[in-house]
Amino acid sequence: MSEELENIENAEKIPNVLACDCGNSTIALGWVHSETVCDAQSFALGAPAELAQALSKLWAKMPQPKCVAAASVNPSATKALQASVRQATGQDVLVVGQGLPLPIEVSPALANPERIGTDRLCCAVAAYDKLGSACVVADFGSAATIDCVNDEGVFMGGAILPGLAIAADALSKKTAQLPRVELDQPDGVFGTDTAGAIRLGLVRGMRGALRELAEAYATELGTWPAVIITGGEAKLICPNPGQNGLVQALVEDLCLRGVAMAYYKSLLQE
Repeated sequence: MSEELENIENAEKIPNVLACDCGNSTIALGWVHSETVCDAQSFALGAPAELAQALSKLWAKMPQPKCVAAASVNPSATKALQASVRQATGQDVLVVGQGLPLPIEVSPALANPERIGTDRLCCAVAAYDKLGSACVVADFGSAATIDCVNDEGVFMGGAILPGLAIAADALSKKTAQLPRVELDQPDGVFGTDTAGAIRLGLVRGMRGALRELAEAYATELGTWPAVIITGGEAKLICPNPGQNGLVQALVEDLCLRGVAMAYYKSLLQE
């Protein structure tokens, strides 16, 4: 992608992107320049003053040319971001799937590509751009998504699961005696008390889902894809990427990279 960017017509230099990811519980943002991400940070929803202050500081540091772009799975968070961006920068937000085209080709087997979460597509394009080959892209946030990109760079679809925190809440709220546990690494292979058994089931269960789906995707593709993970709960699910035989890398800012790529690709299409 960086070589293609050098060929953008009438661009004195590669644009800087204030990339944002509006999730179900947080808004993440960072300054992306080509393949470099810096000042990545995250804010809980409902903290507009802190968000506007961070946006203003980051925008002031970024040289021209620059823009603000975002992926979102949360319409109310998008509105909050747009208001904060206008307050902080005077700019409008380019939103993937609205002002910006989808950044990756989608399999024709997917009937409604416009309804796919743009965070999933941004993570997928960023992972494939780095690897250049088939990959599994898992984002462990409020919801967990485990998706597949084939060797040609086509987004094939994937699976959506409850995230660990949602699953923990559901166990507590929908049962008579199970407690709400704090999420943490389980101790050992056997849960020796109720809280330990819940942690074991949640964390190892999600890890098992990732393995099962990666194996299923590999069978369909006819080759074993690299597995890239991201999201707030990724370290809990896989604390040792590259050493466990399943996950090759954990990339915390994967979606922000994909948001910037969506903008760069739109320039190349002009």
